[in-house]
Amino acid sequence: MTVTLPEKESFSLSAFLISDNPARFLLSWVAGFVDTAAFISLFGIFTAHVTGNIALAGSAFASSDHLTTVLRLSMLPVFMVAVVTTSLVARFARKQGWAVLPVLLGAEAIALSIFMVVGLQYSATLVIDAQDYLMFPIAITGVIAMGIQNALMKEAATSFTGFFPTTVMTGNFTNFTINLVHYVSARLSKQTEEVKAEAAYALTQIKLTAPLLIGFFLGGTGAAYFVPSAEFWSLSMPLSIVLMLAVAAYIQSSTKSQNV
Repeated sequence: MTVTLPEKESFSLSAFLISDNPARFLLSWVAGFVDTAAFISLFGIFTAHVTGNIALAGSAFASSDHLTTVLRLSMLPVFMVAVVTTSLVARFARKQGWAVLPVLLGAEAIALSIFMVVGLQYSATLVIDAQDYLMFPIAITGVIAMGIQNALMKEAATSFTGFFPTTVMTGNFTNFTINLVHYVSARLSKQTEEVKAEAAYALTQIKLTAPLLIGFFLGGTGAAYFVPSAEFWSLSMPLSIVLMLAVAAYIQSSTKSQNV
């Protein structure tokens, strides 16, 4: 009798890149880099953690700096428009039978390219005394790029295990901390089946959340290192990562459609 062994699955780089932890780590790195790069280059404007601009607007308003107040508050409607547009594009892609993830990653790559080009165009003329009107076109392109990534994680959530934002870490850090408490408490308790299940779930959540926090931290660190010397050229690094993920997602969607 001949025994047929199951074929060993070959390693696929594209499948690995868009799997849960690698994709989340890379996208969090992108968000951390872009947010920090914009904060440094645009004198304190957030592009990923966009609600942080509310606090800065309040500070500017208290100082009677109305132009700066308007600039920072204007990032909110720009962000909303980016999210709305991304959601509509995702709905259109689903109706056409297209894979949502590569479409939205491609859109983010285009937006990041525009952010870099506009930044290179206007950043050389930025001066402290006349920064606001020059920063506006740069800032809105960065906010649009990160708005797309914010919406991407929700609209393409079926590509991952659960929804975890990659651009704002407060919720992720809260989730990480609570699950760490649950895991340690479960490990120190009497090991019933229910307690073991709680520990296993908490550990899974920790493993899903940790790459986001690490990626965002490393992205911000990278921006702090490269932006002072490379300025807006440094955005070529997060752009390259998003392009790589877009290609990987496209390859995987094409492979799946051929196997159907």
